Amino acid sequence: MESVNMHEAKTRLSQLVAQAEKGESFIIAKAGKPVVRVVAIDSPEPSQQKRLGFLAGQFTVPDDFDRMAEDEIADMFGA
Repeated sequence: MESVNMHEAKTRLSQLVAQAEKGESFIIAKAGKPVVRVVAIDSPEPSQQKRLGFLAGQFTVPDDFDRMAEDEIADMFGA
């Protein structure tokens, strides 16, 4: 999450709000100390946001995944 100081937030307010609308919240700091977090009103709560691993256990990766199509790739690059 991006952290900006008060002066920079005043200067870049339109840009920062546009970022927040896209779901990229940010923190405004005063004298280096975080003061507020800005998020879009319709953005999902942190507990509802998708995180890495949300499909854990729903599929398996083959054991030979790193070697799949190894011969075909070698042929394409003249190895």
